[in-house]
Amino acid sequence: MNDPIGRAVTDFYENGEASDIEIQTNYTEGELLSPAYFFRTESEMPEIEKSALKLCRGKVLDVGAAAGCHALVLQEKGFEVTALEKSKLAAGVMKKRGVSQAVCTDIFHFEEKGYDTILLLMNGTGIGGTLDGLKKLLLHLKNLLSKNGQIIIDSSDIRYLFEEDDGSVWVDLANDTYYGEMEYELTYKTEKSEFNWLFVDFETLSDVAGQAGLQCKNVMSGDHYHYLAQITVEKNA
Repeated sequence: MNDPIGRAVTDFYENGEASDIEIQTNYTEGELLSPAYFFRTESEMPEIEKSALKLCRGKVLDVGAAAGCHALVLQEKGFEVTALEKSKLAAGVMKKRGVSQAVCTDIFHFEEKGYDTILLLMNGTGIGGTLDGLKKLLLHLKNLLSKNGQIIIDSSDIRYLFEEDDGSVWVDLANDTYYGEMEYELTYKTEKSEFNWLFVDFETLSDVAGQAGLQCKNVMSGDHYHYLAQITVEKNA
């Protein structure tokens, strides 16, 4: 199975350097991601990620943990953290870096319950792939939460990609899918993967959360329409 991120993370961990991961989407091309980004320290993290870590409480599940940068910070602060990563290579690097509970599986195959905080960063909504997939994801995460648990998740409203100079928004009338449902292609050396990745505006995230019996709070806004949300179970749900 091709695993460009896992291979890049492994190369960087073993060699101290690695070439960039190339990103192509149905909207953009020529973007690059340095594998070093997966190894950032707390001081190197954007303010939204720092705020997300400060919101964590109790038993934590870090979903899509990659090289474990968030899990390691939380561990150092004394949290009990399970770091979940479906890439076997990246999960292996996490273990070597000292993540005490690194689990290699897809979130939809993970069934352990009782988490006080479920953390999904680096555009955590992306894991849903589509709006329907996001609802499925939130319903699954809801089932893993403790009674008063929370989901801490970030995303961006990418409508800025379609804005004209006069402030109007370009819309493809022939496309009836949500504009944040993107098609991604990652390439690292000879390894390539293709998948759907979801960017969602806060209002839509809140609507989908409501359909899942959850309530959504916008905790913080950042650059490029980036935001951090806190999702909890509706009291009457």
